[in-house]
Amino acid sequence: MNTQPRTPTPTTMAAMARDVYGGPEHLSLRQLPTPAVGPDDVLVRVAAASLNKADHYHLRAVPWLIRLGGFGVFRPKYKVVGADLAGTVVALGANVTSVGLGDAVYADTSGGRWGAFGELAAVEEAALAKVPAALSLEQAAAVPMAAVTAHQALVAAGVAVGGSVLINGASGGVGTFAVQLAKALGAIVTAVCSTRNVDQARSLGADEVIDYRTTDVADTATRFNAIVDLVGNRSVRVYKPLLAEGGTYVLAGGSVGRIFRAAVLGPLITLLSKKKTKTFLAKPSGEALAKLQAYIDSGQVAPVIERSYPLDALPEAFSYLEEGHARGKLVVVMSDADTTD
Repeated sequence: MNTQPRTPTPTTMAAMARDVYGGPEHLSLRQLPTPAVGPDDVLVRVAAASLNKADHYHLRAVPWLIRLGGFGVFRPKYKVVGADLAGTVVALGANVTSVGLGDAVYADTSGGRWGAFGELAAVEEAALAKVPAALSLEQAAAVPMAAVTAHQALVAAGVAVGGSVLINGASGGVGTFAVQLAKALGAIVTAVCSTRNVDQARSLGADEVIDYRTTDVADTATRFNAIVDLVGNRSVRVYKPLLAEGGTYVLAGGSVGRIFRAAVLGPLITLLSKKKTKTFLAKPSGEALAKLQAYIDSGQVAPVIERSYPLDALPEAFSYLEEGHARGKLVVVMSDADTTD
């Protein structure tokens, strides 16, 4: 079987790369070999990529145990980080049938070789989908991981027409999608965010907004059918009283320690009451992206992009991400830049 790409490809590319784990100061713009394309891969010329919390963990190898998950124990296996990308197909593996040369595609590459912060990326066919007509490539790059996480978390929480849902962390990359998707699913949405993001949450469709700087969410009298916690900054015991009977709390973000504690307490809470508690990890795939297309094409869901950066400003983008105050998504737009070998 021929496993070579069907068209010639460039031999080198510009990419932001690192040789060691650590902060964004270890990233540098350099010339690297073009990623190899296997029989089930697509080579994408990246137009834009976006940052996620997962990229922060991958960059710094935090927690340390992440190194045992195939990332490299002492040095990073993947020099080029970045999960979310959008671009055009420039080469196809021999087995690829769902897309063609020149197609606009987007993907979450975290299940494969990562590499979004480079001019070219080899992406498994199963991980990508065609870009919805309503989106530019820059907008599309902001969608994959955050939107899929939001959608799958809402589904896990049982969000449905007429149900009430509390979304903690409504202003971040995942949160801005969660508010929109919850409304698209027909739910009554209460968003939790800081003062500066109250108007944004309302503009995205939130029916009620709790400003955590002035109001403790634990004091609300409302009882929710579902709670989706994207921050994990409070114990699950804070949220249990806020659930209606038969309601579900889903933890889809936060520290490893918080997630572990929720995973331990969750079954006990479920056992002792009619309230369910779940921890959650998104499952990225092209199929998951395809499920979002109708919401995007109808205008019910659109990415919220706070800032865009050129590729060589990626360290600055990471530093801002790690401050934890981004309003929506941070996007890196590819452009020609000088590189160092």
